[in-house]
Amino acid sequence: MPHADLIADIGLSIVAATSIGVVAKALRQPLILAYLAAGILLGPKMGFGLVADEATISLIAEIGLILLLFIIGLEIDLKKLAASGRSLVVTGLGQFPLGVALGLAFFAPLGFALGDGRFDALYLAVALSLSSTMIVVKLLYDKFELTTLPGSITLGVLVFQDVWAILFLAVQPNLADPAVGTVLVSFAKGGLLVVAAMAASKFILPRLFGFIAKVPELVLVTAVSWCFLVSGLAGAVGLSREMGALVAGVSLSTFPYNVDVIAKVVNIRDFFVTLFFVGLGMQIPVPTGELLGFAALASAFLIAARFASVFPILYGLKNGLRPSLICSINLSQLSEFSLVIAALGLNMGHISDQTVGILTFVFAATSVASTYMIQYNHEIQKVLAAGLRRLGLRDVTDAGDRVEPHADPDIVFLGFFREASSIFQEIETLSQGSATPPRVLVVDFNPVVIRELASRGVACVYGDIANLDTLVHAHIGAARAVVCSIPNSILRGTTNQRLLRMAKRLCPQAKVVVTANTLAGAHSLYADGADFVFVPRIHAAERAARVILSFQGGTGDDVRQTETAALNARHEVLG
Repeated sequence: MPHADLIADIGLSIVAATSIGVVAKALRQPLILAYLAAGILLGPKMGFGLVADEATISLIAEIGLILLLFIIGLEIDLKKLAASGRSLVVTGLGQFPLGVALGLAFFAPLGFALGDGRFDALYLAVALSLSSTMIVVKLLYDKFELTTLPGSITLGVLVFQDVWAILFLAVQPNLADPAVGTVLVSFAKGGLLVVAAMAASKFILPRLFGFIAKVPELVLVTAVSWCFLVSGLAGAVGLSREMGALVAGVSLSTFPYNVDVIAKVVNIRDFFVTLFFVGLGMQIPVPTGELLGFAALASAFLIAARFASVFPILYGLKNGLRPSLICSINLSQLSEFSLVIAALGLNMGHISDQTVGILTFVFAATSVASTYMIQYNHEIQKVLAAGLRRLGLRDVTDAGDRVEPHADPDIVFLGFFREASSIFQEIETLSQGSATPPRVLVVDFNPVVIRELASRGVACVYGDIANLDTLVHAHIGAARAVVCSIPNSILRGTTNQRLLRMAKRLCPQAKVVVTANTLAGAHSLYADGADFVFVPRIHAAERAARVILSFQGGTGDDVRQTETAALNARHEVLG
């Protein structure tokens, strides 16, 4: 009975995916690899042939794929994208086309098809130009690096890659007829779909969602209905249904309800997406020596291409060796989106199953490799930066050198993140009108910070505070106060304990301020000789408690107005 077979096939797929997923979790590997492995084991090509009806599994998996792209669209904030800094916008716009050009130049001479209805070289070039949002965000989050300069640029480039992928999906159905007119018609259709979806999201959907906002299950059903409505419209006008799902998500991305929608849709999506990757694993051919060789070559090319397409742009925009190299390292893996594009291309007859196999093995190899590359990105960066300096590439010290460090700074900031920005602002405010304002020196390797400080006439040194030589050459010996407001969870290559010891050694007369996130850490730093330990949650809690008590006592009505005015009056280095 087909019905019973379908239930059995789905059940086997989920059980296998779960079992191998538990093993992957124990080994700290991406779950997608486990789902692909489950498909390989169940499928007829390399496995035991336990699942006979691959087509039905793939059909159900397409639902998950549509929901996956809907979620990706929900997480693309066009307003934030438009407000991105110059480095992010230029890198986001330039990385993908440059990566595709490098891919075509590399794979076409190797014999991969490009024309006569086959586009293996193009698909390889496009797929290898996209990086994994899922893997990168998880690893950077675990390392507390999402809000650092390299982390912010990395996330921004990933969002731009999603937009580039949307554009490719728009023309994908018409690749077999790549005439200019056909491509323009595809873009026109896509543009009209976007305009219609955005218009509905501005004039119709706000009222609809406002009306049903208090009925959670109706919010979920309405959001999913919107997804499949736009997806169906895209299919009706000759575009891919997956692109329609992306457009539907983007049109809801600025809604106040989008977080709630994501939370509700994600569980449904995960079930179907699991089937999608299991189904993809069933289609992977038996690996031959040639296939594995091409996969290894493509993996090496992907990593090299990231450095060739990301590093020159960021370095050319004077972001320095460190951020430019770390972003290149962070993006050195294949995207889940690439497997989606490859699966669609296989269904359309654009590519062979060998190309899908190559990309799948590349995904597995680079996912595992990037787990360690991102974990040790700072150490890898130091080695690469040293080699580039020997080749004659200079770091961006010129911006900081325009304001020479004072021979005898009063206050030295070791590292300059958001807390330091606020402390620096308060010092400037409290010092206004003083006949002898304190001379401040900042040591940091964020080019954005260095340029902004230099424009304000603040002495700064571009360098790594973890390096004792950097502090020696900064001439901080006569400082009266040395401040590190960055907790150990964000510091790389050093700790507050080490900085405290170095400061005591280099500046014996200075009062040393360091930072801790825990009470035990604060006690330890005081025991080591710290003059003041900054505990952000405690010192911020004092102000919050005063405000809360004022509300409880019937006062504090002017807090909102006062705080808004105070925020507007601040002009911090880091907003």
